[in-house]
Amino acid sequence: MKTVHTEQAPKALGPYSQAIVANGFVFISGQGGIDPATGTLQEGVEAQTLQAMKNIEAILKEAGTDFSKVVKTTCFLADINDFAKFNAIYADYFTSKPARSCVAVKELPANFQVEVEVIAVVD
Repeated sequence: MKTVHTEQAPKALGPYSQAIVANGFVFISGQGGIDPATGTLQEGVEAQTLQAMKNIEAILKEAGTDFSKVVKTTCFLADINDFAKFNAIYADYFTSKPARSCVAVKELPANFQVEVEVIAVVD
C-alpha cells in the first residue's frame, strides 16, 4: 500500500489519508469544496462541486491516473434538491460514466454541501 498526498488538494480533516493506492487501484477519501490554497470552503453547491472535482483531479494526478480510469464514485449531498446542479458539473468530469451511488445525507463534515469519494485504476 502507498499513501497519496498532494498540496494541490486539501489536507485531511482527520486521521485519514487523501488517498491510498493498493492492488492497482487508488481509493480517494471524500473530497468537498475546500480550496487547498486558502483552506476555505467555497460558497454554494456549484462552487463546492467544482472545487471537489479539482481536488479529485489533483489526487488522481498524484496517484498517476485520471478521470478516465475512475470505476466507482460515491456522492453525498446535504440536500437532494441540489442533485441537478451537482450532476451538471459531475458530468463534465466523469465522462466515462463510472458506476456511482449518490445519496442525500442529514449532514456532512465542515458544512460541506457535497462530498465525493472515488475509486480508480492506477496503471
